[in-house]
Amino acid sequence: MDIDKSGKVQDPRVKLSIYSTIERGEMKVINGIIVHQTGAATAQSSFNSYKGSDPNGAHFLLDKDGTIYQTASIYQKTYHVGFIKSRCMVEHKCTPADVKALKGKTVGRQIGTVEKHKSFPNRYPDNSDSIGIEIVSAVRGQAFEPVTGAQQQSLAWLIAELTSTLGISVQEIYRHPQVSWKNETEASTAQW
Repeated sequence: MDIDKSGKVQDPRVKLSIYSTIERGEMKVINGIIVHQTGAATAQSSFNSYKGSDPNGAHFLLDKDGTIYQTASIYQKTYHVGFIKSRCMVEHKCTPADVKALKGKTVGRQIGTVEKHKSFPNRYPDNSDSIGIEIVSAVRGQAFEPVTGAQQQSLAWLIAELTSTLGISVQEIYRHPQVSWKNETEASTAQW
């Protein structure tokens, strides 16, 4: 995989469909990858949302047929993670100082605010240092649709290429609900 100076992937498997509206400033380091599902049935739904005011989005979008769209430069932050969970709490590795800082904090904004002041790897990768990959799939009832076979193949290829090219540890690739308070079925059928 080749990546140009502007952070665009130069590969025939990746279609450039950049939306500057979801880019939120320079990303100086990339420490992880977060895998999402869109909650919408079509790629066009996501593209339409990127045209709104103050949209969220990820760096890549995988359509149901496996088409990979790059929607933001990998050197730009995007808002795709939300408030992150406390890594030390999840991994049962909190120091006394961590416990004190987190004491009485509620899930979401309060814990996320404590975490964003930590440096990586003492916190999970977040909007400031992670690439987001969205997989197109609707929510049926309370659960996300399973990832298609074509999406699975594209996801495995994309993650292998990004980790190899950018030197991202495979230990720092997460499903969205692993790092943030989201629907536990999101990306649960994704494999890499």
